[in-house]
Amino acid sequence: MRPTNKIVKVMIISDFFFNAAFGLFGPIFALFIALKITGDTAKAAEVAGFSAMAYWIIKSFIQIPIGRYLDKNHGEKDDFWFMFIGHLITCVVPFGYLFSTAPWHIYLLQVVQAIGMAMLIPPWYAIIGKHIDKGMEAYEWGLSSTVLGIATGITGAVGGLMVAYLSFEAIFIFAGMINLFAALLLLYTKKDLYAAGNAKHQAPPFMS
Repeated sequence: MRPTNKIVKVMIISDFFFNAAFGLFGPIFALFIALKITGDTAKAAEVAGFSAMAYWIIKSFIQIPIGRYLDKNHGEKDDFWFMFIGHLITCVVPFGYLFSTAPWHIYLLQVVQAIGMAMLIPPWYAIIGKHIDKGMEAYEWGLSSTVLGIATGITGAVGGLMVAYLSFEAIFIFAGMINLFAALLLLYTKKDLYAAGNAKHQAPPFMS
């Protein structure tokens, strides 16, 4: 049993690589701050905590008006471009950590990440929700969650090994490249979403 819709397939595969990218350094992020930014464990904990707060609060507030804006424009072209550009914005973050030397760099990159995710998440769920295969909704949402878990679980261990045997720089470069690949995969949905958007414009749903 698998998704038959091309859009759903591509977006789940893209999501796998996206979560794999950030899963690489998620478990060792506080360690990176302690060793490379603050040089102090207590200060590193403080920076990690406040950076997480900055991310979640900013993302939570700005994704609501973004979602409302996208709902007012019923075609899927704007959904696609918000999702794609938001994803590209998140690609900046791992590469940005390569040049981080102070706590404010971490806070700034978390704000960038929040903006990218706020642009990415509402249209991602909207598109998946519209194109999920009828009669396979629970399976495909479960598959999406499973993909997230596998990606972050495996790459969490890989990230730890990369720190032990390579460097933090290697993780961030690898994560940035994987995330960029995940963003580019979304381009394979563009033609189908444009076609679906045109079809919806000509014959609105729930009117047949």
